[in-house]
Amino acid sequence: MKMRSILLGICLTVALVSCKPNDADIEKALQEKINDPDIQVSVHEGVATITGICDDEMFKKNIEKSVRATKGVKSVVNTCELARANQEPAAATVIINSDTDLDKAVSKVVDAYDGVSATVVGGVVTLSGEIAKDRLQPLMQSIQELNPKKVDNKLTIK
Repeated sequence: MKMRSILLGICLTVALVSCKPNDADIEKALQEKINDPDIQVSVHEGVATITGICDDEMFKKNIEKSVRATKGVKSVVNTCELARANQEPAAATVIINSDTDLDKAVSKVVDAYDGVSATVVGGVVTLSGEIAKDRLQPLMQSIQELNPKKVDNKLTIK
């Protein structure tokens, strides 16, 4: 009786092990499931490794979740890289004019506004004097277009 139980136990163990999908079958199932030429999945001893280019972070997580849910996958290593198109663009380069060039350009702008004077020191434009309220915005916009480090507005609005 004991021998029968032992043999039955061995047979069940062999049957369970033989029913387990092998790596090639898992890999084939994953390739059919994902069906994306930018994503590759390899499986070794039940560990699935995802490589390739993912569109964004959400896509990367979804792929990992889908692979993890596949029968026979024990764990997942996700090395999928994010596509560069989804990265934020670099900030535009700010060009700061030298004081001499900036001073000349500021003087040309300020000459059009009576009662306004400007000084430039270290890339900082300091505006002083009086200006009408409706002319302030065009003056500030013109000065900002010259790319100073900072505009110090000490103007008195009439």
